[in-house]
Amino acid sequence: MLCKFSKHLIRTPATATLLHRFGAFCACVCGTIAKILKFAMSTLELCEKFFGTRDVYKLMSLEKAASEKEVKKAYHKLSLLVHPDRVPEEQKAEATEKFKVLSKLYQVLTDTQKRALYDEQGIIDDDDDGDSKLSSWLELWSKIFKPITEEEINTYEKEYIGSELECTDIKKAYLGGKGCINYLMNHVPFMKVEDEPRIQKIVEGWIAAGEVPEYKIFTEEPAAKRKKRHQKYARESKEAKVIKERIDRKQKEKDEQDMEANGGDLQQMILARRNQRESNFSSMMDRLMEKYGGEDDDDIVDFSAFEKKSKKKSAKKPAQQSPAKKLRGIKNGRVKK
Repeated sequence: MLCKFSKHLIRTPATATLLHRFGAFCACVCGTIAKILKFAMSTLELCEKFFGTRDVYKLMSLEKAASEKEVKKAYHKLSLLVHPDRVPEEQKAEATEKFKVLSKLYQVLTDTQKRALYDEQGIIDDDDDGDSKLSSWLELWSKIFKPITEEEINTYEKEYIGSELECTDIKKAYLGGKGCINYLMNHVPFMKVEDEPRIQKIVEGWIAAGEVPEYKIFTEEPAAKRKKRHQKYARESKEAKVIKERIDRKQKEKDEQDMEANGGDLQQMILARRNQRESNFSSMMDRLMEKYGGEDDDDIVDFSAFEKKSKKKSAKKPAQQSPAKKLRGIKNGRVKK
């Protein structure tokens, strides 16, 4: 455009050079802006890219009328799967982007005005994304979800065992695993081998009442399978004990150093020890989850499932399998699907 009107301007070498440079600068800026607009994706576009859907409620497995508490629970569950500190190094880049998207969605669904805008027009306001650094999202996450202490887990365990919620989880795991006790061990919180007789009695009561079907793999579990499970549990318990002892030993050494550094100030030492204990417990749980958590494939949310179209189920009833074939469908305590 400047070239079009240059003949009306003062014709001097300096002016011509200046116009040329300014024109080149404008072209460069326009090109850069075009590239930014081309590659900058909106939140909903990122949802579709990483999770296969632009439907925020579908992505987070929520009803449209979900409460803030339900939104928080769903966000926590999904964000743990893609938290940058909980994935292998080679997955950190993609996990970080997914984590940012989920954090943004949490902000939208917990803000009355932003949520209303999305519900009514399907729009997410991205104008406030000036600071999209990972550190800000991690800070938000840490503010929402406080560290869980060992004492809190022990208290919850006492309340959970024998509760209606435990019964619901047992029934769900029994049906989901077709009676496989290994499956129950992996899906019922706090279940230990010592709990097997108690849980078997509960399930047998349901079977007698006709509430659940009887699975021979549960009522007549092979002794070899039970022995293998008990050996695995004993081995894992021993390893967990070693990890805890190592952490306690390091904590004791640190306490002694802190006592010396604080000049014997007991109050300061107790406060520092409490904070460190919370950190150590989280560290221990992370290590155990990293080592053993990978075995529970059924707990992993497959985001690619959002991308697949739903298929009609066949009306054909599958042929009845013999008990031997059913047993072959179970490997390492898992039911093959």
